[in-house]
Amino acid sequence: MAEDETTPTPTKKVKKTLPEAPPEAPAERKLPTAQEIRAAKKAELVAWAESFGLNAEGKVDDLRKRVAEYVLKEHKAAPPERPAPEAAAEKAVPAEPAKPAAKAAKKPAKEPEKKAEKKPAKKEKEEEAEEGGAEEEYEPKQKPKLDARMQRLLAVRALKSSARPAFHRQEWFRYKRFGDEWRKPQGGQSKLRRHFGYRWNLPSIGYRGPREVRGLHPSGFQEVLVHNERQLKGLDPAKQAVRIAHGVGARKREIIEKACDDQGLRVLNRMVTE
Repeated sequence: MAEDETTPTPTKKVKKTLPEAPPEAPAERKLPTAQEIRAAKKAELVAWAESFGLNAEGKVDDLRKRVAEYVLKEHKAAPPERPAPEAAAEKAVPAEPAKPAAKAAKKPAKEPEKKAEKKPAKKEKEEEAEEGGAEEEYEPKQKPKLDARMQRLLAVRALKSSARPAFHRQEWFRYKRFGDEWRKPQGGQSKLRRHFGYRWNLPSIGYRGPREVRGLHPSGFQEVLVHNERQLKGLDPAKQAVRIAHGVGARKREIIEKACDDQGLRVLNRMVTE
């Protein structure tokens, strides 16, 4: 009994309480990109719609449209991300270190002369560009003096020309030797000649423009073919325009153009000079 009283009693180990972990921040919802939405299947679209609290019923196109609209709204509502100060400091261009005076003294003194030489060349180019721009001023082309009725008929002709189909000869698609020129079908059994419904239309009088403006230039001028300066007499600059024949040489063409300028006539095929 004495020995039992002298033996020390073992002490119980006290459990240390660990500090509680901080609450985890809620994970941010990752919004799908537009490319992912376009390539997603119906199951993925339904999962996204349920996670965003949207209606998950309907066809794939409807689901894709709902998800895309939701993502667009979220992007607009989200505040713009501001760059961290460290990132901004990194992006800033570092200041160049001061160069020692010895290196600065070793530089040749030719740089200021080069800069001084370049400046006048730039100024000359700018002056030449300004002069060239002043010379190349836009001059509107001469227009005929037409009444309201003629202008309306020209508009009708342009409308009918744009709606007129291209007429091809029979069997044009079968043989390469057939060009784009129209040929009237002459065969006795020709389905095109007999206007069968599955064949294309033939040229007819209904495709023509108004008679009063037939043959006029698109601007409304009446074209007059000219071979020499003498044929310019009696032409009306308000209604007629000159077209120089292709066989006229450059020397006579220049004379004709000068005479047209003196009389106020418009030349439709003026010689191009650089």
